[in-house]
Amino acid sequence: MNTRAKRLALPLGGALVATTVVGASLATTAEAAPDRKTVSLASKSGATKVAGKWTAARLKAAKHYTDGSSASGKFKTSRKASADGSPGLISPDSSNRSAGRSKNVNLPTTVGRVFFEVNGRPYYCSASAVESKYANLVATAGHCVYDTDQNTAVRNFVFIPGYHEGKANWGYYVGAQMHTHYDFANFEDYDRDYAFVNVYNGIKREGRRWVDAGRLSDNVGGQGFAWNQKVGANVYVFGYPTAAHPDGDRVYTGETMKFCYGKTYYGPAVPKYKVEEGVAVKCAFTPGSSGGPFIKQYSNTKRVGYLNGVVSLAIDSDDNNRYDRISSPYFDGETAAIYKYASNLWTGKLPGVR
Repeated sequence: MNTRAKRLALPLGGALVATTVVGASLATTAEAAPDRKTVSLASKSGATKVAGKWTAARLKAAKHYTDGSSASGKFKTSRKASADGSPGLISPDSSNRSAGRSKNVNLPTTVGRVFFEVNGRPYYCSASAVESKYANLVATAGHCVYDTDQNTAVRNFVFIPGYHEGKANWGYYVGAQMHTHYDFANFEDYDRDYAFVNVYNGIKREGRRWVDAGRLSDNVGGQGFAWNQKVGANVYVFGYPTAAHPDGDRVYTGETMKFCYGKTYYGPAVPKYKVEEGVAVKCAFTPGSSGGPFIKQYSNTKRVGYLNGVVSLAIDSDDNNRYDRISSPYFDGETAAIYKYASNLWTGKLPGVR
C-alpha cells in the first residue's frame, strides 16, 4: 500500500511531532519518520478529575460522534487494499468473561464505549481493549480521538469496557496518550482512520473515594492483533450503533452491544474521506459503532480473536437511505508499527487511589 505517494498528492503541512512522556519510563524524542502522531491526553494528577466528569447523567447525555462517521451514495469499489509485507499475528489475552449474549454469541468484555468531549460537549464511540505489554491499550477509530477540524486531541477521554445501559462494572479507564497515523491527523485520510490509546489503571467509586480497579486487560482481556491479512476473511464486528438510518428508522439505542458477521471485501472508494484502500463488511450498523473492532477467528468460548480493523464509516452504498456496509482501514505494516509502539508504553496506577 503506497501511502507515501498518496500523501504527496495532498497539500503539504504539519510538522514532525515529538513523542510525549507517559510515566517515568519514556524520554521525549523526535519522530524519525512522519508516520505516527502521538498526543498526550490526561496527566496522572488530573486523571481522577477526568473520570469524575463522567457522572451517570453525563454518560446519558453523550451523543454518538457524527464527525466523519457515515457516507451515502453509489460508490465504485476500490481494490487497492494490499499487504506491504509479511502477514503477522499477536496472540490475544483471554479473560474468559462475557458481557452477555446476543443471538447465541458471547459478547466480549473487551468491547465498550469511549466517552470524550469536543468543544465541551459529550460524545461517545465504540472501542476495544487490545493485547499490550502493560495491559493498558484501547483501539478505536482515529476520528473518535483526534479532532482534525481543530488539529487537536479530544478532551476528557475515558473507556468503559463491557458498557451496558450506563453500567461500568469493570471501571473507568482514563486516556493517557493517543497514537494515530500522520496521514489521518494531518490530511484527514480515512484510509488511516484508526487510533491506539494507552489508558491508566481503571478506577471505581466506593462511596466518595476512588479505588484502584487494576489494569485493563487483566480485568477484561485483550484482543490479539493481525496485519497484512488477505481480504476475504470472516470477521465479527462489535459495537454500539445508535443513530437512525438516513430514512429516519431508528433500530438501535446504543445502550447495548451489537454484532455483525461476514466476509471482508474490497470496500467502496469514498472520495469525501479520501478512502481508496479500505475494506468493508455487509452490515446495517449505524453511526455510534465507529471504532468498534473487526475481529478475525473470534472464539465464542474465550471471547477473543485478532483485531484486524475498526469501524470507520457506516455506508449507504446504494443511496437508498439505509446503511448497508461498514468500512475499516486495511491494517498493514504501518498500522502494526503504530500498534507495536503503543503496546510497549507503561502508564500505571493513579496517585491517591487506594
